[in-house]
Amino acid sequence: MKDVLIYTDGACSGNPGPGGFGIILSYAGREKEFSCGFRKTTNNRMELLAVIIALEALKEPCNVTLYSDSKYVVDAIRLGWAENWRKNGWKRKGGQALNPDLWARLLDAKEPHTLSCVWVKGHAENAKNNRCDELATTAAAGDPASLLIDEVYEKMS
Repeated sequence: MKDVLIYTDGACSGNPGPGGFGIILSYAGREKEFSCGFRKTTNNRMELLAVIIALEALKEPCNVTLYSDSKYVVDAIRLGWAENWRKNGWKRKGGQALNPDLWARLLDAKEPHTLSCVWVKGHAENAKNNRCDELATTAAAGDPASLLIDEVYEKMS
């Protein structure tokens, strides 16, 4: 299997507010960047969507190392919380798991891959995480007319 590095970040101006995600996919010395902005969403939804879009972009099963500054995402994957939430009907200690639509999609997207997650400190020394943050914030700050609608979030709010 190919070894792929994925860097992701999500951003939101206000929470909720305009949001975006940034992704860097790295394989065999080549990199590809992705970003997208939404009119109204949350930071956690953008953190999740970044990982989903990155995994869905892979055309075959890969060994993936994911770098994210989101403890929410990294811990839920690495510690098996998300898998347990799904098994328990999206319930967690203390109530309902948030963003079950995206967690379900993420769990499905990671299924064909071998995934390891690495937490990195945001706004620190990791140049690729900082670039993802730049991509995400730029996408979130785009022309409101061109930003996408997070339809699930809109229905929930």
